[in-house]
Amino acid sequence: MQPMTSISELESHYGAPSTASLVKETDRLVPVYRRLIEASPFVGLATVGPDGLDCSPRGDRSGELLRIVDDHTLMMPDRRGNNRIDSLRNIVTDPRVALLFLIPGSGTALRVNGRAIVTADADLCRSFAVEDKPPRSVIVITIEKVYFQCARAIIRSELWNPDHYGRAATLPSAGEILAALSHGQTGGADYDSQWTERAKSSLW
Repeated sequence: MQPMTSISELESHYGAPSTASLVKETDRLVPVYRRLIEASPFVGLATVGPDGLDCSPRGDRSGELLRIVDDHTLMMPDRRGNNRIDSLRNIVTDPRVALLFLIPGSGTALRVNGRAIVTADADLCRSFAVEDKPPRSVIVITIEKVYFQCARAIIRSELWNPDHYGRAATLPSAGEILAALSHGQTGGADYDSQWTERAKSSLW
């Protein structure tokens, strides 16, 4: 197997990008891109740091995922989780971030690249409170690039095809995964049976 090792080699192999793939890129939010973000309840947050890369799923109720401050600025609350803070560690050491927004039922994904900071400003965190529970911190993103991704990947994967949803029932549960990786020290059936109630009390 011979790897490609230069940009020129890649460009020669793939050819010139289409006009549409170039004109769709902006350096700020335009009205059509704003509508896509406002409709999205889920985003993948990619970061980079001294220990490598990380991509974290972020989801929230409609309208709660993040705040559009202006055409150049987004704010994303860091809701409750497992306190690994992998994404936040990376942002503190390297501000580069990439976001991939998905919209259920839509073939269009939206990509945002930029730079971020993490703040625990008390007033700002309180402004993102849900059920009187503020996030521990807020990620403030300065936009550098925005563009939509065509629907080919979602079409090929049949991501929103409900006929595929039954597959989840055949996959290992969180409790089973934890038990396997910890040699039975944590996880298991009790972890799974308690998950629903635990999630209800710790979503925000």
